[in-house]
Amino acid sequence: MSDSLFSSEQIYLDANATTPVLPCIAQVVSHTMQICFGNPSSPHITGIQAKHLLEQTRENARTVIGAKEGNILFTSGATEGIQTAVVSTLINAKTHKINNPVLLYGATEHKAVPNTLKHWNDVLGINAKILAIPVDSEGILDLTFIAEHIPNALMICTMAVNNETGVYQDLDAIEQTIRFLNPDVSWMVDCVQALGKKQLNLSATTIDYAPFSGHKLYAPKGIGFLYIRAGSAYTPFIAGGGQESGMRSGTENLPGIAGLNKLFSLLLDRSDTTFKPIDVLNSYRTQIKCAIEDTFGEVTFNHSFEHSVPTTLNFAVNELTSKEVIDLFDAAGIRVSGGSACSTGSSTSFVLDAMGVNQWQSENAIRLSFGPAATAEEIANACESIRALKAILQANCLIVSDSATPHQDVCALGLTQFRHQGACCWLYVSENKQAIIIDPIVELIPRLEKIANTQNLTIKAVLNTHAHQERHCGVTLLRSVLGSRCDDIEIDKLGWPIHAAYIDLNNQRLEKIATPGHSEDSVSYVLKNEDNHINYCFCGDLILPAGLGNTSLAGGSAKAMAHSILALAEQLDETSVICSGHDYLQCFAMNWEAEQQQTPLLNGLINGQMSIDEFVIKKQLDDQAKEKSRSQLCGYVTALPELSIQQLNFDSAKAMLTKNDAYLIDTREPYEHGANNVSQLFRTKEIKTLNIPLSRMANALMEGQLSKSGKYILLCRSGNRSKLAAANLTQLGYQTVYNLEGGLALSL
Repeated sequence: MSDSLFSSEQIYLDANATTPVLPCIAQVVSHTMQICFGNPSSPHITGIQAKHLLEQTRENARTVIGAKEGNILFTSGATEGIQTAVVSTLINAKTHKINNPVLLYGATEHKAVPNTLKHWNDVLGINAKILAIPVDSEGILDLTFIAEHIPNALMICTMAVNNETGVYQDLDAIEQTIRFLNPDVSWMVDCVQALGKKQLNLSATTIDYAPFSGHKLYAPKGIGFLYIRAGSAYTPFIAGGGQESGMRSGTENLPGIAGLNKLFSLLLDRSDTTFKPIDVLNSYRTQIKCAIEDTFGEVTFNHSFEHSVPTTLNFAVNELTSKEVIDLFDAAGIRVSGGSACSTGSSTSFVLDAMGVNQWQSENAIRLSFGPAATAEEIANACESIRALKAILQANCLIVSDSATPHQDVCALGLTQFRHQGACCWLYVSENKQAIIIDPIVELIPRLEKIANTQNLTIKAVLNTHAHQERHCGVTLLRSVLGSRCDDIEIDKLGWPIHAAYIDLNNQRLEKIATPGHSEDSVSYVLKNEDNHINYCFCGDLILPAGLGNTSLAGGSAKAMAHSILALAEQLDETSVICSGHDYLQCFAMNWEAEQQQTPLLNGLINGQMSIDEFVIKKQLDDQAKEKSRSQLCGYVTALPELSIQQLNFDSAKAMLTKNDAYLIDTREPYEHGANNVSQLFRTKEIKTLNIPLSRMANALMEGQLSKSGKYILLCRSGNRSKLAAANLTQLGYQTVYNLEGGLALSL
């Protein structure tokens, strides 16, 4: 038999996070909830039937994991199983006689393991030292480290298969190391990702505890089980009515258990073809690997396929961020993740960090995983969908085309912002494709190179606004990479042509103004139109959105900053767009009027409410106070008041768009916008759908793409980016701005 796992609307490749419930399992669960719903503790026939199902599942679990002896305890999932194992071990260890006790866990373990060890070590007052067992570049545990520390260990926790990389451990080698030096130490092995992918024979091992989770292998969420070796320490984690022979109280989750039972029957039925053999899964991985390489070009895989299960591929696209790749995949209906689904918010993968990969790979890792019940058709469809992205990548300069006559969208003329960890880089392109790059960031040089080459730009200048204290200078490196696209002229240390009073950009002029304050060498570049109006002011870290640059660094001067601000104020008007070197508040677009409104110290100086001397005193005190409490190096900003953004659901937004004065703004990047038809989704005219990503918000502001009297509904994938954009526009004086609540995720 075979059940379809991918709907026509999405290609789901995040099976290590969770899996859909197989239809045949869902049917059994539903049947149990409605027909065989008895309480296994009840003495009547319905209860007896339920008890029989429970014990039948327990016996099938034994067969699946090779556990002839020991206990099988049904739990809510792997996390409960981990808690139970750790609590049982540590309570039993309270009377230990070891002088310097340690608790060992693999450095690449799921965070549930070290966090549980730390929590119960403190709560129970064990006072053991918790040590992470290092891994090599393949993710394999260091047996020498284990041998060194295992004599003093109260517990050691390892995993069978890693959830981020699919790397599996040599449990036999680990067991020999452990038991040779400490026969009695408690050993837990996280087997969550091994079920259905690796052969298990737990009775032939001395593993004390092995937690499993149903939702990682097509069963429902909220059900799992724990293997406990005979004779291993055990303390009930949940006490109460004495269910599960007194080992875990609470009425059993019989529907979930029934789902497990059906799962086990599929795994045990050799005539059933739901779960694919290893050679088929290997062929699936090869197909997906080829599709990824064909689509993205230069890709680095973060693990050895030789030491990992075939259902997981962890990789980084060499010149794209994980956010860009995930956003593109998601827009095209392909679901993947960045690292572990349980570690969102982290800038790098702790698993890959432990394996010693470089920072770029760790920060931008993509985890693509499929389940062992995937079909050949589903994998083929996934590969076809991945390859279909190549045209979008080429059109948006995200990859270099391998075609002699590639299709290219019109270059993004005007101003584009690029960001990396709060730092901003600016690219301005004139109508005749002359360009300037200001404050280049080393990590973004491959992207800038691709844009320049694929769009045939003439680079008039690569400039820094000052010698950035927190990062390497990107000017020289970028100029060398761009080669003949840059004029071979003599430049100063910030990239400005030494003999030039200004840089001509197709009827516009870029001028340099010395604006010390944040540092001695700080300059601002102002782009003036034919009427001598300053459209853009690239001020580096002198002025930040809702803040000012730090003056407490070497070369900084609050007094010089005051004079620089006053000098700029003489030339700027309210509509001039301020382009800073950092944007800690994610404002994206800021004009001179809004900057003054949101920065009281700046406003007071410009409007004569304080003298230069008063500004200096307040700025110095402010920098000194914030230096101790803020992590920003280049400037300190005050958090803006939380704005109440008007939210619309999908139906309300769709209804509003039937009116002539309402427009839809897609704040996603062009490559996401091009992957699906938003106008079609909302059944509105394409002319009423604007693609203004956050990176182009400053350009939209200057170009007058939006009217302050207009009515705008902003959207993105999840509602987060569009909410930032809505707040930004509100701060700039746009009154009728709405955010699509939940974004496209709740609209599809």
